[in-house]
Amino acid sequence: MSTNITRGEWQRPAAADAGAAGGAPKIKIRNLTKQFKTRDGVFTAVDNVSIDIESGSFFTIVGPSGCGKTTLLRILAGLEETTSGTVDVARDGGTRPVNSMVFQGDSLFPWMTVWDNAAYGLKMRRVPERQIREVVGHYLDRTGLTKFYQAYPHQLSGGMRQRVSIARAFANDPEILLMDEPFSALDEQNRTLLQEELLRIWDETKKTVLFITHSVDEAVTLSDKIMIMTAHPGRTKVILDVPFERPRKVIELRAEPEYGEMVYRIWGYLREEVQQAKAQAEMAGVKS
Repeated sequence: MSTNITRGEWQRPAAADAGAAGGAPKIKIRNLTKQFKTRDGVFTAVDNVSIDIESGSFFTIVGPSGCGKTTLLRILAGLEETTSGTVDVARDGGTRPVNSMVFQGDSLFPWMTVWDNAAYGLKMRRVPERQIREVVGHYLDRTGLTKFYQAYPHQLSGGMRQRVSIARAFANDPEILLMDEPFSALDEQNRTLLQEELLRIWDETKKTVLFITHSVDEAVTLSDKIMIMTAHPGRTKVILDVPFERPRKVIELRAEPEYGEMVYRIWGYLREEVQQAKAQAEMAGVKS
């Protein structure tokens, strides 16, 4: 899968990626295995994972620490190679980049303003300046950053910096948005606000999203489907449909009895894997 940014004219984001009507998956992963060579031998991070991610859907992966969630995301981003198996992305035939990634920590350029950070992908693609102004202005408005467009990252709170990262990712108009625990370092209030903003922008764009999180609440709030991974080595334990209608309001949704039932159900699957991961970590500490 190529992750090279294609240069060309900016295209207004469509309501959903092409191909959704035909039912074909946007991302098709088959028998994916990723191994790393270490001084102690071969370490299998992801083992024989096969999943389909539908075009325009919000797909979330949860699992214990060390189960290979981020490794899987990095493979999709083109930052890691598979050891075996395949990853196929159904391109829409346009000039948009394949993906943009929102990381867990700060990924902004500290010497650039909010505006220049948000516009970075578009400038690299040599999009006309008029279109850059239109697109970046739109997403800074959607993320509540218009008044701060001349500020630098060190002048912003952690939550505001993540808003810039989200604005930059959506402004670049990728076919796929990859998000690696983007809200994990934030306090609960900011986390909830950003979840609401992400839902609002996603409802507008219907991007294909692959989202990584440790938070079961976050997964249920945001997702169409949730994949639970096993403890190391990371395998698919179960994939669940999230039945709640869209658009969603975070606080209102969490007040529904069905929401609590869904969270409880996922924890039922996840508890054993978390305990297994803890036992593995303790054993590794004894051996070292």
